[in-house]
Amino acid sequence: MNTSATINVFRLIYNPALCLPQATISNFNQLPLPLSSAFVSLPNEQKPDIRAVVLDKDNCFAKPKENTVYQPYNEKFQALRVAYPGSRLLIVSNSAGTHDDDEGKEARLLEAATGIKVLRHSTKKPGCGPQIMEYFRNHAADANVTSPDQIAVVGDRLSTDVMMANMMGFWSIWIKDGVVDQKNLVTIAMGVSLVKLSVTPRLRPTKTLRIFGAIAAEYCSTEAAQHCALPGIDAWLNTKARA
Repeated sequence: MNTSATINVFRLIYNPALCLPQATISNFNQLPLPLSSAFVSLPNEQKPDIRAVVLDKDNCFAKPKENTVYQPYNEKFQALRVAYPGSRLLIVSNSAGTHDDDEGKEARLLEAATGIKVLRHSTKKPGCGPQIMEYFRNHAADANVTSPDQIAVVGDRLSTDVMMANMMGFWSIWIKDGVVDQKNLVTIAMGVSLVKLSVTPRLRPTKTLRIFGAIAAEYCSTEAAQHCALPGIDAWLNTKARA
C-alpha cells in the first residue's frame, strides 16, 4: 500500500502538470549523458547543473521484483556510474529500502549488485523528496548538492517519480516504455477518460471520479494510462494558457 501516492493524488486534480516530465525517453539505454543534455534549453538560457541522479528500480534499469541490472542496460548503467561517481547516484525504490523491505534485505542485495546506495525511506514516492534532499545535503558531500534543481530523477512512473520531482523542484526524465510492456485494454479505457476530461478546466463531481479511476490504474503498475494521459494534460495546459 502506497499511502503517500494515495494522499498526493489529490494534488493532480488541481494541478495535472505535476505529472508532466521535463524529458521523455523510451528506455534506459536512451538515457543521454550528461543528463543535462536531456533538457531543452532556450537560446542564451543556462543548461541545468545536474550534480546528482535519483534512479527508480523496477522497470527502469531492472525487471520488476529483480535486484540486478537488466543485462541489455548494463553498459549504459556503467557509463552512468562513471559520469556520476561516488555518492552522486542514489537508488530510490518503492520496494527496496521501504518498510515493505523486511530488515532491508532487498536494499542490501541491490546495493551489492549495483554498487549504488539505496535510500532507506519511511515514506514512499512521491512523498520522500525531503528525505532525498536530506541525504544529498548531509550524507553525500562529494555530490555538492546545494539546491533541488541540481538533482535529476529517472523513473517510469508519472504519479510517483515524475510527480515527486515536480513537487520538489528536481528535474525528471520519464522512461515511458521500460523493461516490461504492461499495457492492457482496461487501463487504456480509463486513460482515455482522463484525456477527455483534461481539456476541461472545471471538473464536475462525476468526472472527478473517472479521473480517480485513470490514476488508480497507473498505481496498479500499468503504463497505458500514462501514455493516454499525457496528451490530455498537455491539452489542459494549452487551454489554461489561452484563457
